[in-house]
This record gives sequence, C-alpha cells and structure tokens, in this order.
Amino acid sequence: MTLTAPTPSRLFSPERRWPTTGILLLVTLLAFEAMGVGTAMPTMVRELRGEELYAWPFLANLAASVIATVFSGRLSDRRGPRPSIFAGVALFLAGLVVAGVAESMAVLLAGRVLQGFGAGLLIVAIYVVIAKAYPEADRPAVFGALSAAWVVPSLVGPAVAGWATEHFTWRLVFLAIVPLVLVGSVLLVPVLKALPPHTETPPTRRHLPAAAVATGVGVAGLSWALQHRTWWMLAVSLLLLAPALRVLLPKGTLFARRGLPVTILARGMLAGTFFAVEGFIPLTLTVVHGYSPLEAGIPLTLSALGWAGASMWASRHPEIERHTLVRTGFLFVAAGVAAVTLIAPNWGPAFLTPVLWAVAGAGMGMATSSVGVLMMAASPEADRGFNSAALQISDMVFSATMIGLGGVLVVATAPTAGVVVLNLSMAALAVVGAILTGPRMRATLEP
Repeated sequence: MTLTAPTPSRLFSPERRWPTTGILLLVTLLAFEAMGVGTAMPTMVRELRGEELYAWPFLANLAASVIATVFSGRLSDRRGPRPSIFAGVALFLAGLVVAGVAESMAVLLAGRVLQGFGAGLLIVAIYVVIAKAYPEADRPAVFGALSAAWVVPSLVGPAVAGWATEHFTWRLVFLAIVPLVLVGSVLLVPVLKALPPHTETPPTRRHLPAAAVATGVGVAGLSWALQHRTWWMLAVSLLLLAPALRVLLPKGTLFARRGLPVTILARGMLAGTFFAVEGFIPLTLTVVHGYSPLEAGIPLTLSALGWAGASMWASRHPEIERHTLVRTGFLFVAAGVAAVTLIAPNWGPAFLTPVLWAVAGAGMGMATSSVGVLMMAASPEADRGFNSAALQISDMVFSATMIGLGGVLVVATAPTAGVVVLNLSMAALAVVGAILTGPRMRATLEP
C-alpha cells in the first residue's frame, strides 16, 4: 500500500461551511446533553423527591431513542431526511424545555422521553443527509469530524454540568442548550433545501413498528435486569430482543456475514468492548488504588483525546482503506483493554492507566468513523436510513449488554477478580472483532 500526502478537508469550503457547522453543532449538543445529565441527576431526583426512580430518566430516554432510531430510518428511506430532521429538532427542543421546567419526576420523565425521541430521529437523519450532501471522497472527513463531535463533550460535559448544578441550577443542563440547538437547526436549512427530491422506494419490511417497540423495551429492560440482577426481566428482555433484531438488522449481522452485516456487527462489538471496560476504570482506581474522583477521571479524559485525535487523523488519510483502519482499531482496543487489566490488583502500575487507556481510545477513533464510511458505501439510497438505524441499534444493544454483564461480574465477585475477568473477556472479544473484520469488509465497497 502506497501512502500519499494527507488530503485537505473540504468540509469547510464556502459552500459547505455552514451545513457542516450545523451538523457538528447538533451532534455535539446531543452528546453534551447525554454526558451532562448523569452529573446533574442526583441533584434533580433529590429536589423532585424521586430517589426511588433514579434509573428511570436514563432508561426512558434509552427506550425512546431506540424506538425513534428505527422510525427515523424508515421515514428517511420513504421521504428523505427532512421530515426526521424537523420532527427530531422539535421533539428534542420540547424535551429540553419540559425537563428544564419540571416540578415532578413524572414531568421530568416526560421530558426525557421527548429528548430520546428527538435524538433518535436526528442522528439517523443526519447520517442520511451526509450521504446525500457529501460525495464519497469526503465522507471519511465527515465521519471523522462526527466521531470527534461525540467525544469532545465527554471532556467538558460532566464538569460544565456539575458546575452549573452546583453554582446555579440543574435546569441549565437542559435549558441552556436550547438556543444552540436552534442555531444548529437553522444552519442546516440551506443544505436541506438543496437536497434532490427523494424518489427511491424502500423495500417492504414487515413488523418494523412492533420490532422497534420490542427493541426499545428490551434494551431498557436488559439494562435494568443486568444492573439489578432481576433474572425474570432478563429472560423477558431477551425474548423481546431476539426476534426484533432479526427484523431491524441486515440479514446475517449476528453471524458476521461478509460486507454490510459484519460492518454493522463491528460497530456493536467496538462499543460493547470499550464501554464495558471504561465504566469500571474509575471504580478500580478509587477502590483498589485510593485515587480521588478527579484523579480517577484522568484516564477517561486522555482516552477521549485519543479518540478525537485518531478519528481526525484517519479523516485526513482517505488513501488508507477503511477496513484496514477498522481492523487496526480493534487491535488497539484489544491492546488497551488487555493492558489495563494490570491495574486491577493493588500492586498494579495504576500510574500507567491514562496512557494505556488512551491507546484504546485511539483505536475507537480510527475504527468507529471508518465503520460509518463503510456502512454508507454499502448502502443503496433506498436503504440508507434502515442501515444507519441498524448501526445505532447495534451500538446500543451491545453497549447495554456488555456494561450490564460487567456490572454482574464486579458485583458478584471481589472487584479485582471481576475486573480481571471482564477485561480479559472484552480483550478477547476485540481480537475476535479484528479477525472478523478487515478484508471481510471489502465487500461493502463492491458494486
């Protein structure tokens, strides 16, 4: 493979400057809201006297987002992305306002459901807009920037939300971003108007609404069941998810069929392996090594920087085949996950954690943006919405499952033993991901 000089990005050329800014602003705000809510939630539920319902604002938002993701994919394939963008912005804004003025947990939950519906509609429609508005040669740069836009809020979101909650009010976590969402949506109007008329007819898919609802309920139930070790709910959730995923994912996804199916599967495997381990790094550093919360958060910050940096680097090198970057990303994740196993014992070199976890973050940055490019390359226009939704569904299902299983392991055993088993299992899964991907994804680029 011959490498050439990096290709400069054309995302911010005069004709694309404002649409690109609008897309990145909206995605950044969606991510900021998701990151900030967790920091402010203890104060919210205490003021609203809803401690017994602490998990439900997260679960309600997750279920709504899953359902809306599926409907947005179908709507985008039938009528183009405009309806989903407009409806998504309206629902997300309504959810921010409702949650921001809530005086009871019931109203807060309603706001979180509206936010979930809005976010689910928006993210899939934005993928379809990218496919329509940007030529294939520029998509690595778009998806690289998109990946960085998801990561950057993780650096500042929790801190800003905590500062606003402590010094002013938790309501600013919702209300303060309303004007920025409006700005981002306005910047998208010109590119939405310029999109060609939608003429494609998507293939008929039976039982899609029922599968969407079943998946939303199943993912939320799975998360709850694994966190609380409620085995009957786990069984019900799996019974809902098994047939629903057969409808919502491309045929052969769970069997890693070549081309598009393994591409969709790769997104879920990446998210599951990485986030399952990351969730327990602060716990290990504080409980086992006596770190302060601030010190325990440093590895997550460096990982986010590695993710953003690697995604932008990959976007500037479109001459490198995307499937190569996905395989390399899996190997980076496997190396980082396996290496942080060393910090599980109290004699482990905890001071190396930031560097080790930055390696895993760089792998995610290389791979996730490349998966998006490969998915779009494999998607005919009539299926872009469905496949974009499938990508998000794969991410959500694997993340909820692996994070929940990690919680079961850590709670059921001593923290060190549970973390060791979890990390080594996730490292092995990342290696499997590297084996399944690579050249097997080349079929996504073939006509």
